[in-house]
Amino acid sequence: MIVKTLGRVEYLPTLEAMRAFTAAREPGTPDELWLCEHPPTFTQGLAGKPEHLLLPGDIPVVPTERGGQVTYHGPGQVTAYPLVDLRRLGIFVKEYVFRLETALIQTLGSYGVTGLRVAGAPGIYVRPADPGSHAALAGPADPEDPFRGLAKVAALGIKVSRHCTYHGLALNVAMDLEPFRRINPCGYEGLETTSLDKLGVSTDWPTAAGRLAERLSAQLTP
Repeated sequence: MIVKTLGRVEYLPTLEAMRAFTAAREPGTPDELWLCEHPPTFTQGLAGKPEHLLLPGDIPVVPTERGGQVTYHGPGQVTAYPLVDLRRLGIFVKEYVFRLETALIQTLGSYGVTGLRVAGAPGIYVRPADPGSHAALAGPADPEDPFRGLAKVAALGIKVSRHCTYHGLALNVAMDLEPFRRINPCGYEGLETTSLDKLGVSTDWPTAAGRLAERLSAQLTP
């Protein structure tokens, strides 16, 4: 897998470049992993509902063809775009999502933070009150508040075209979380979001991006 660190880049040209790469690739095209950081941008998934976009203000909203609802990208967040041929990897979409989440959990684990999956809610969650706790989630989710005691630290939103993936995932490292309060993150009203620095982790963008790239490459290399 070819890893490319793009730095801080505008969202829309990056999306257009992903689309072009995916449309032009052939069976022998090497997979790539793009790592970047975007200026403040809200992105809306294909089935995104406008009511989840509360007060965008001066932050642009970009409609996309990825799955999921609305999310936020901004400085201090590692955004990773795996451009992967699933046929060559020999897996289907469900396994691909599982591997993306595994890479995030492993990256968090390298910082002493326990990442958690929540059934039916793609992404990775943590316990802000006890980020290193290894206790399993207790029983079925509370129907009134399935995210009780949890906060989202990483989001997923993917698109598959001709068995090839684009879009990807975002890990909050050290960022201003205020824009997340202008939306219902990923379509969940009142969902708390957090970032590594708020969990007591001292790291920088290049280090976090490098760790995530290492784990993604390991999960997505045949």
